Formats: sequence, structure tokens, C-alpha cells
Amino acid sequence: MRNHSANSRRGLRWLRLVLVLAGTVSVIAAAHSQQGAPREDLLALSGEPGRAGGRLVVSLRAEPKTLNPILALDAPSREVISAMQADLVHINRSTQLTEPALAKSWEVSSDGLEYTLRLRHGLRFSDGEPVDADDVVFTFRVYLDESLHSPQRDLLIVGGKPIAVHKVDLYTLVFRLAQPYSVGERIFDSLAILPRHLLEKPYLEGKLGQVGSLSAPSSQWAGLGPFRVKEYVAGQRLILERNPFYWKRDANGYRLPYLDQLVFLFVPSADAQVLRFESGETDMISRLSADNFSVLSRQQQSYTMLDAGPGLEYNFLFFNLNDLGEKSGPEMATKQKWFREVKFRQAVSAAVDREAIVSLVYQKRGRALWGPVTPGNLRWADTTIAHPERSLEHARQLLRELGFRWANQAIGEPVLVDPDGKTVEFSILTSSSNADRTKMATLIQDDLKQLGMRVQVVPLEFRSLIDRITQTKQYDACVLGLVSFDADPNSDINVWLSRGATHLWNPQQAHPATPWEAEIDRLLETQLTATSFQKRKMLYDRVQEILAENQPMIFLASPDILVGAKKVIGNFHPAVLEPYVLWNVEQLYRRTGEENARK
Repeated sequence: MRNHSANSRRGLRWLRLVLVLAGTVSVIAAAHSQQGAPREDLLALSGEPGRAGGRLVVSLRAEPKTLNPILALDAPSREVISAMQADLVHINRSTQLTEPALAKSWEVSSDGLEYTLRLRHGLRFSDGEPVDADDVVFTFRVYLDESLHSPQRDLLIVGGKPIAVHKVDLYTLVFRLAQPYSVGERIFDSLAILPRHLLEKPYLEGKLGQVGSLSAPSSQWAGLGPFRVKEYVAGQRLILERNPFYWKRDANGYRLPYLDQLVFLFVPSADAQVLRFESGETDMISRLSADNFSVLSRQQQSYTMLDAGPGLEYNFLFFNLNDLGEKSGPEMATKQKWFREVKFRQAVSAAVDREAIVSLVYQKRGRALWGPVTPGNLRWADTTIAHPERSLEHARQLLRELGFRWANQAIGEPVLVDPDGKTVEFSILTSSSNADRTKMATLIQDDLKQLGMRVQVVPLEFRSLIDRITQTKQYDACVLGLVSFDADPNSDINVWLSRGATHLWNPQQAHPATPWEAEIDRLLETQLTATSFQKRKMLYDRVQEILAENQPMIFLASPDILVGAKKVIGNFHPAVLEPYVLWNVEQLYRRTGEENARK
């Protein structure tokens, strides 16, 4: 027994020695691994320190069409993508100033043609893979690929030439421009850096447009934002989870974001969104109608409700001016003949009662518009553009000049007919999930009825509406809205350039269809490289004047930014730029009952 016991003790000593040696080897290996990997250069954010954990639930009026930032056009997609992706240089949605992001610093050459950007060390995508300059070079290659029709491409063409990107080393890149760029480093905002390790193969195979669907496995997509995909339930919700590799920290050194989950519920109407908010199912709400804002404001003990003032959203009516070719039947050809007449569009504009829209749709929490620049953007508005009062008589005079006339009916009001004797009737599409725009379309319907036009309002599910406008082109007219993501006009350049992907009335023209569109192209391309604000302002004022004269979009009204949040949500600081309440989502957190009582 003693020999057996001694052998056991010797065996235990050998085992301890082996374990110690193994532990030593592990420590040495870990040390070597840490030495080989770049240190993490986390960006420290100022502001109120938060509390880790919990989930934040918000609602969207429609399912996002895609999680692919290369192709996203709709607001729901952009809102979700903003929580999953990051850019090189970021425009702070609160201050509207640029700030370091994935690029920790940048320098501009004396001639304004070269931007040298230095990436943070230790960056990793949400799947843990490292980020370096090759990902950035790949990203710009994709955005600039004409075959993909990315809406961001127009922003990367300066002086008629694409921006050239050169990798200096793993963390340094040089961007070369053909001419000086008027807005400098703002060009890098909202260009999500893409994971080359996941997307290069589908890109080379011509399948990149198929990547980024909500139903795709999360392993097929990765980003650099505070959250990543966890779960998608069609027609119900999209759940994002905390990205453990996110590159920002708070003032105390805690790696952001605070929240464990960000949940998007798909709620098809504004009223239903309010019910979800009142019942406690959602924690924050934005894009509120004035009616619903008034209702929720009576419950201030539970919520923080804010009118942030005029934003950068502009709502408008536009007609189908696309070259439809063989798709255009006789009926559509007749309608387009009317729509292409400038005086017809001017007559419609003169008949629209914008002040009624502001009063009845926005309860005076909004402003009437006669151009694309809203009162929330004082720096760029052209104050010389006329704001004429509604005039049915002026509208009738314009129509008479085109040869239109009014045919008396035995029963009812006179009906407007064109020079060929055909009754003027058409439909206006609107989003069924946007009560405000549906109201606008109904008011316009009544306004135009007073001119003898027969107008039908057709509400559609948002994704179907976008498909009609951008893909099939099967529509007469539409009430829609756009939101500038920056106060600088270049953020909307792809709306106004004739070749732009969101040049809604006739997108992606190979050559400008009209002389005035060619003039807008020239003015915008000139201001892109103008170095003084005064020169750019003069050029952009002329763009606004041409739009006011030709009315390709009949500008209607702009709402105030109306938002709310439960009082338990910390760091709730809404902005007038999108995304209004989620622009600082990495810093949002849930207070405890005691913390909330102190607030």
C-alpha cells in the first residue's frame, strides 16, 4: 500500500508539472497572439454613461427591402442598416459636423485633390474578421460599379471621373479626385464599409444584388455597426443583437453598445404604431403625425414627447415622365402627353392648397413648400423663389393656353378635356402605411376636382409602391417624400442629376431628356468642385429656381420632427437628420426604476 501511495504521489507531482508547463505554454502563446494582433483603437464617446443590458423595441411601417447598403433606397432599409454598418468619416446627426469614425484621422493635400485616411487599428467586422485597407478598396470598387446602379455612385463622381482609391499600407489609403470637392470629407459619410471576405465571391460572380435579404443566414452578412442580425420573422420583426466587436467605448471605458438587443417590429400603419407605443410594446417612436403627437403629449407622465422643429423631409407629387417604350399603351401615351407639358404641371401646382395641407395634415406643425429645401435648412434655401397663393383661376388660364377646355355634364360639375376631347383622369399612388401622405393625396384629389380633373387615390403597400416607381414604371402619378441625410445639397445629388438612381420622374437617363435637366446637371457638377460657399450657393439657388419653373416635382409640405420615448430610455436626444431617434443607438440604454426616479 505504501509503494502504491508513493507512486500515486509521484504521479500527482508529474501531473502538476505537466499542467504548470501547459499553462506556461498557453500564457506564452496568448502573449505572442496578442503581440501579433494590432491593439484596438477604440473611439471614446462623451456623454452620459449608461447601463448595460436590456432590449430596445421600435417599429417600422414596412419591412426593409434589403440589408444591403449598396442597393438600399427605402427608409426602413436605411434605418436598419444604420444600426448595422459604419462609415469612414461620419456626419454627427446632432451637430451636423464631421467626426472621426472608422478613419481615426485624415489629411487633405494643399491642392485639395488627395485625401489620406488612416484606419483605426484592431477593427473587426461583426463576425470577428479583421478589417483593413483591402476592405475599403473593395468597398469603393463596388459602389463605383456602374452595373450595380448604387444610389451612392453619383456622390463618388467628381469632375466627371470616379474617385480613385490607392492602398498605401494595411491602415492607410489615399483617395484621389479629378478636381477639388466642395464638401470635403463629408463625401465619406453613409458609405458603409463592406466585408470583402464575404462579398468578393458573389460580387465577382455577378450575384451581389442577391445578397443582403432579410431571410439570408446571418453568416452571409457582417457589418461594423453596433448591432448584427440575430433573428428575422417574416411579416413580424427583425431582431438585432449587440456586436461584441464594436469599435466605440464610453467615457468609463465600457465597450458600446449598452443594449443587448435592438428589435424592429413591422407595424403597417401610423395609428397601429401609436397603439403599440401606448401599450408598452415599443419604447420609442418617430415620424409621428401631428394628430398622434397631440394624443401622446397628453401622457407626459409616461413619455418624453418632443417637437424637434422643421426637419429635412420634403413631400411632393410627381408624374410618370419615364420613356416607357413598348410598355406605353395608348391610354398611358395620352396621359404622358399631358404630364410632359410644363404648363400642365404648373396648373396642378397652382391648384394645390399647400396651406390646407399644413393645417389639416400637420395641425400647423409643418411648413408649406415650393422647392426641395425645407425651412429646417436655412443655409441653403433660395429666398427668392416665389411662394404664390393658391389660384384656381391661374391654373385654368394655363390649361386654356394648352387647348384644354371644360365639357358641361347633365349632372355634376364640368369635366376637363384635352384638345382631342379626352377626359383628364389619372390615379395618384400613395403609401398605405403613411397616413399623412394619404391625406395629402386626398386633399390634392379634391383640389384637382375643382379644375374638372378626375383623380383616383390608390394606396399601396410601401414595397409595392417602390416597385411600381423604380422597376415596372406602371403608374400615373405618386405622392412621395424624401429625406436629406445631410443639410448639404450634395446629399441629394442623385435625385436631381438626370442619370441619378433616384431621379424619380425619369431615372438613370443616358442623356438628359430635356434642356432644363441638362442645365441642372451642369450646375450641380460645377458646384461639386466650387471651393467657396458663395459660389456653390449661387449655383444651387439656380437649380432650385429651375425646379420651381419646370415643376417635375410639385413640392407640397415638410413636417416638423415629432418623436417620443419612454422616460426609462437614457440618452434620448432626437436630431433633425435621419435616423431621428436612433442616430446614437450605441449610447441608448434602459434606466433602472431608481435611476429614472432621480431623473
